[in-house]
Amino acid sequence: MADVFVCDRCGTELTAPVSRVALPVRAHQLYGHEMLPALMESGTYAVEPEPGGPPWRPWDEVGEEGAAAEGVFAPVYSLSSGPRGAVVVAPGDVRGTVLIPGHDGYCLGLDGRDGPNLACEECGQAVATRMDDCSLWQAVWLHPVAVRRVPGPAPRVIDWETLVAERRSTPPVEQPGFWSPQWEAAAGVALAHLLAASTGAPVALPGGLVTDMFGRALDALLPPGRPARTVALAGPGLPASGADIALVPVHPQTGEAWQPTGSPATVPLPADVWLGLAFPEDHSRLPVTGGLPRGVERDDPLPLRPRWTFRPDRRLFLYTLARLPAVRQPWLRGIYDQVGDHFTFRLF
Repeated sequence: MADVFVCDRCGTELTAPVSRVALPVRAHQLYGHEMLPALMESGTYAVEPEPGGPPWRPWDEVGEEGAAAEGVFAPVYSLSSGPRGAVVVAPGDVRGTVLIPGHDGYCLGLDGRDGPNLACEECGQAVATRMDDCSLWQAVWLHPVAVRRVPGPAPRVIDWETLVAERRSTPPVEQPGFWSPQWEAAAGVALAHLLAASTGAPVALPGGLVTDMFGRALDALLPPGRPARTVALAGPGLPASGADIALVPVHPQTGEAWQPTGSPATVPLPADVWLGLAFPEDHSRLPVTGGLPRGVERDDPLPLRPRWTFRPDRRLFLYTLARLPAVRQPWLRGIYDQVGDHFTFRLF
């Protein structure tokens, strides 16, 4: 048995048994104008470490020192003073709740704008917010002041070697030729860390998908010149090879980043995206005689190809950069302000 969340007032079970995993980097992503799938895999939950919900305080009221105490180091529109520790689960793992009438969303579903929209069916206490509007990953957020966790046995943590062997990567391109929103979210977060690790100097990227993800943005945001710092993929079975900056996987259960040998600066990537970069599918399409050898694909249907250049998620880039202490350096603060200006910056 895994953990179960119950109503803090009456003890009614509100979830199926669920095991804790790392909070996906796309948790607060807004993507496109379509219905997205569930944020969490069935049987899992994650915890949001930051405050969430009202009351909201504008930046001018909080001030730089107050915001820094909350872990925010560059101006944002407002900061939440709500409770920390919201728990997110897949909608299909929710039990014992009913919808609260009168709630609305932007377009095709609920977006949580009116506060909690799920109540405990036994006692009527508001316990959670379901979010399933277009552009949002479908999820149910359990409110930390209204629920409590009934712990079960700790789940087995998969070792790094097994994660690599299983190769559970997310394809970079989806039907009908769109870049994966998971990859765009991962790139937005990683780009903030990559800029901080660059210390403002040009960097040399490895070829292939890494350059597709970060090349255009770094060319636009860093000064021209001979690359002063090198970037490499590093992880289980893949040494950093003397690079100055290492792109490393984050364990999907623990949220801990891989630590390479030596002392390179590290840039975290979700394990499913890192696996797609470190071990890309590469199928030969050379003519062959006789039967098709193993690993060679037919040319019909052709593999998916993206219809446009890759764009890191701008919103998650700014969200992450605002929470890195390095953004207080003038050169990086300038990038933050530049990208934050919708009218003058068109890269994202």
